[in-house]
Amino acid sequence: MARSIAHDHDEKRTAILRAAAKVFATEGFDRASMTRLARECGISKANIYHYYTSKDAILFDVLDGYLSHLRDRITGLDLAGDNPDAVLRKVICETLFAYQGADYEHRVQMGGVELLPAEQQRVLKGYQREIVEFFSDILEKAAPAAFEGQPEKLRQATMAVFGMLNWYFMWNSGAGRAAREEYAGLVADMTLKGIKGID
Repeated sequence: MARSIAHDHDEKRTAILRAAAKVFATEGFDRASMTRLARECGISKANIYHYYTSKDAILFDVLDGYLSHLRDRITGLDLAGDNPDAVLRKVICETLFAYQGADYEHRVQMGGVELLPAEQQRVLKGYQREIVEFFSDILEKAAPAAFEGQPEKLRQATMAVFGMLNWYFMWNSGAGRAAREEYAGLVADMTLKGIKGID
């Protein structure tokens, strides 16, 4: 007879993923063991195996949950009626808000994707690609003359914006909503003035 699913299965699974993200981010994936993850979760090693068969499976779920949520949050914004400049400002701000509270997950995704099998990498890189393409489309609409017939320049500009956003994550991860909103405005100003001046 199949074992029934506990009523708090989802909550425990979420707790495991959060604890694993912390361990992977602070100690490194290679150095983490299932015993260490179980200890961080406050459960037995046998119990953690009830939810996951390996730490690779945990890593994939950490990244799949984080990146799919990030993709949905950013690309799911209601941007109807906004002009291109306003759209860029709103999306940059929402991205910084989405990073808040996800420091460990964000740090793990920077190097963790490549540790997984090719098919799982394809899924995760698909989320990342959708976010990048979403930003690229916004930049192109904000300054169409700057990028006409120059896809590589558009790609570089897009990645430069992510560079500014990720810099803030690395050095100001504990910043609150007001500080993030202020920095988002700075990034938007620099980006809009910059891309509109591209020859």
